[in-house]
Amino acid sequence: MRSRLEAYFQFAAHNTNWRTELLAGLTTFITMAYIIFVNPAILSHTGMPIAAITIATCLCAAFGSILMGALANYPLALAPGMGLNAYFTYTVVLKMGVPWQTALGAVFISGIIFLLLTFGGIRQRLVAAIPYQLHAAVAGGIGLFIAFIGLRNSGIIVSDPVTAVTLGNLHAPATLLAIFGIVLIAILQAYKVKASMLIGVLATLALGILCHQVHYQPSPLNPFAIKATAFHLDLRGALKLNAFEIIFVFLFVDLFDNIGTLVAVTERAGLIAADHTIPRLDRIFFADATATIVGALSGTSTVTSYIESASGVAVGGRTGVTAITTGILFFLAIFIAPLVGAIPDFATAPALILVGALMLAGASRIEWDAPRVAIPSFLTIITIPLTYSIATGLSFGLISFAALELATGRARRQHWMLYLLAVLFLFRFIYLAGT
Repeated sequence: MRSRLEAYFQFAAHNTNWRTELLAGLTTFITMAYIIFVNPAILSHTGMPIAAITIATCLCAAFGSILMGALANYPLALAPGMGLNAYFTYTVVLKMGVPWQTALGAVFISGIIFLLLTFGGIRQRLVAAIPYQLHAAVAGGIGLFIAFIGLRNSGIIVSDPVTAVTLGNLHAPATLLAIFGIVLIAILQAYKVKASMLIGVLATLALGILCHQVHYQPSPLNPFAIKATAFHLDLRGALKLNAFEIIFVFLFVDLFDNIGTLVAVTERAGLIAADHTIPRLDRIFFADATATIVGALSGTSTVTSYIESASGVAVGGRTGVTAITTGILFFLAIFIAPLVGAIPDFATAPALILVGALMLAGASRIEWDAPRVAIPSFLTIITIPLTYSIATGLSFGLISFAALELATGRARRQHWMLYLLAVLFLFRFIYLAGT
């Protein structure tokens, strides 16, 4: 059985082993475990019971990650998407006055549409239309993005009303602990220790406990609490004309956020084929769409692949075993959620910062001496962190790339869907400007 599993997950082809894959899955889980508490905190403002959302978050993250690993054999973990949960709560429910049951119906319908687009091969063609030159740019931009998140979570960088951001208080205990974690992980990486990320996070957590900087109040969590949201979606209400706009946004934002994350993680893991295509892309999208449907049925917003998967890739994760491990841990988190809550931002921030650094390595493959490639690549890299949106950065990159191809008489060298994507992104900016 073990040899059959190793053959199925292609351990030999990816030069990996069980220890590395399990370690990678644990690392990914630790870096994205915050969603177990952040997602319920956001969605609870809609009036949904927080205990039910917590269970739904763990359940759909477990289901999506395990399905992704088992079916597509990729180290991509899934969970309810940040940004989309805020849109669900603050725009759809609170601003537009849509009941949360109807909003869940809209999420469900967007998942069904995703599934149909996958079966029709449309999502796969959209990914294929993205110029391979931008793959490294997206990976680099997302690297800066998650490093920026880590720097903010650690307190090294803080908001400033004049300069937008500035240096934080380096004497703050949490910030000092985060700096300790960064230094420790960096030293371990210099010695090529594969478990450097996990060791760094756990060591920082342990030091934080010794310094009395870890505060949490464990509370029991009843798995049957999910009954308050499960199967409460209102499909009839979501199918009304005024809900089409909501469905479109869920569909559109998730589509391009997912593409950006997918390209970045597979690029970093070296899983993109020699012809610049992503193998088993239909299975990846099937897992993603199905997880969104299950998420809506259980009571949470759109489920998507997580860029924190790059932390598992950074420690050697290359197969679906990484994602399956993460998924199993999310399932166990249903019963041990209070313990997971003990991991503070200062412990996970160092891993995010240094994973971001590793993801910038691919930028060396960009043709910086060719303006038609360098300019779109730069715009992609810089706008992803500065706009806090993977989809927006990809938008700037694709629009500028298409414009330069047209302006330099090279239009016929690119797939026609590149220009369709550019037009769709333009419409996205027009729509955003009007909201």
